Amino acid sequence: MKLVCVMLQFFRIFVIMKKPIAALIYDFDGTLSPGNMQEFGFIQAVGKTIPEFWTMSDDIAKGQDASNVLAYMKLMFDEAKANGIPLRRENFQRFGKDIALFPGVREWFSLINAYGRSRGVRIEHYINSSGLKEIIEGSPVAKEFKHIFAGSFLYDENGEAEWPGIAVDYTAKTQFLFKISKGIFSSRDNKKVNSSVAEDKKRIPFSNMIYLGDGETDVPCMKIVGMFGGNSIAVYNPENDSKKSMAKKLLRQGRVKFITPAVYTKDGMAYKVVCAIIDKIKADFELEQIAGTCK
Repeated sequence: MKLVCVMLQFFRIFVIMKKPIAALIYDFDGTLSPGNMQEFGFIQAVGKTIPEFWTMSDDIAKGQDASNVLAYMKLMFDEAKANGIPLRRENFQRFGKDIALFPGVREWFSLINAYGRSRGVRIEHYINSSGLKEIIEGSPVAKEFKHIFAGSFLYDENGEAEWPGIAVDYTAKTQFLFKISKGIFSSRDNKKVNSSVAEDKKRIPFSNMIYLGDGETDVPCMKIVGMFGGNSIAVYNPENDSKKSMAKKLLRQGRVKFITPAVYTKDGMAYKVVCAIIDKIKADFELEQIAGTCK
């Protein structure tokens, strides 16, 4: 009988010490930054205007019925080569350091981490982007992410980009949700991510995911997170009426549960919504633990 009591006490201590993990998963362009990452240095370096560059990229995709992502990666490669700009990782990262961010983004991560600690919830931040990992790695907030899932190049023996390594379009982004859930941080993995894992064995269940995105390329991810019990939030640039209209459309269509301006300060709506979801994650976790003891 004494042994049983000791074991029960140990179980109670284990439950108290164990913390749920909440994964905040962000698109990058239009979500944390008001523009596309190529627009804060790279496009100017190759002597193009922003509209000119994207028109050229679209023309490549339309002319060859190709992926928009692979089209912009090819254009970056071609324009850099034509202008004598070596595309090394460090060059990409230099372009990333000048990326503009929405208000409050730099302080956001410490704010949310602190709130999570106060509620007994472990917070992890992830990027899920169709942009370039190398540029994001040079951004002012790169260190805040547990992992960055995004496009990247392959590099030759001299360290220069020679071919696309990973191209992430709107449907490809969904695979990374499953990798986050199972704790897989390899982009090339296609075995573990497809293996069957019981819901209670997953590192982060979908119900503990909060997905933040700004547009139609995020819809598949938003939908999947919502279908499996998580929460998706459409953010929008408060100075851009078309972005606000898009967020409202996503809400009407049931793609997201919440919309909020892309303002990441403590007094902003995004902070209030995310904190409320963290509270729910903690409450659901505690109820599951109580249900487990009843069994």
